[in-house]
Amino acid sequence: MRQTNPVEVTSYAGAIASIVSSLTLTDVGIIFGIVTALLTFTLNAWYTRRKDRREAEEHRARMRQHEGGCHE
Repeated sequence: MRQTNPVEVTSYAGAIASIVSSLTLTDVGIIFGIVTALLTFTLNAWYTRRKDRREAEEHRARMRQHEGGCHE
């Protein structure tokens, strides 16, 4: 792995600073909106997956209970 020298680091930092400083408030708002939407989607998918797993486990438990002894 190649080690970066201070000149390269300064060059990259300058490039990043120039990109960030060229963003308008509208650009920042768009980026913030996209990031918020992606985070919302990710969290929603994660919680939905957890909910589905809980419901599947509850279903299996009810089926075991039903198979085990509700013959009146």
